[in-house]
Amino acid sequence: MDSLYDASSDSICRVAEEVRVCKRCRLSEYRSNAVPGEGADSAKLMFIGEAPGRTEDMLARPFVGSAGKVLDHALARAGIDRASVYITNIVKCRPPMNRRPRRDEIHSCMQYVMREIMLVDPKVVCLLGRTAHDTLLHGSFREHRSRYVKHGGRLFFTTYHPAYVIYNNKLREIFVSDIISIKMLLMSND
Repeated sequence: MDSLYDASSDSICRVAEEVRVCKRCRLSEYRSNAVPGEGADSAKLMFIGEAPGRTEDMLARPFVGSAGKVLDHALARAGIDRASVYITNIVKCRPPMNRRPRRDEIHSCMQYVMREIMLVDPKVVCLLGRTAHDTLLHGSFREHRSRYVKHGGRLFFTTYHPAYVIYNNKLREIFVSDIISIKMLLMSND
């Protein structure tokens, strides 16, 4: 983050405004819309995915396409209202042909992601997939999957990306079970 950054005047709305007009990397050349995070700005649970897909790019909202339906189903099964959580991505613009974001693109968006985490200040940050995991945690995705990891004073939980679950349907119940376990942890801490 910029050394002139003033946390006292920052807000989720300000981050969203900056994301919408961002031209920090070449992904801005390909997008229809940048996709800021959305949800409760004081959520106990934050989800971070990889990048917007085609539907998200068109609607300027995170997780509203096919992967969003998988996430919504898991939230419903866990008894979590989508409006009560905060959902965002590591990068805010759709990479061409849904490729993985490159390191420089991730680096360009990191200030937005870190500000979202800091401003929402969730009890649990759920990392959806390998890109989100590898960006924010050290260690193996396989080692951390379905586990809580304390890092930087914050509690993280890693699970599969909902898009991966679409192509590996046998993982659907594991994904749902992961979301239910987060709900149980949050309930036990209330």
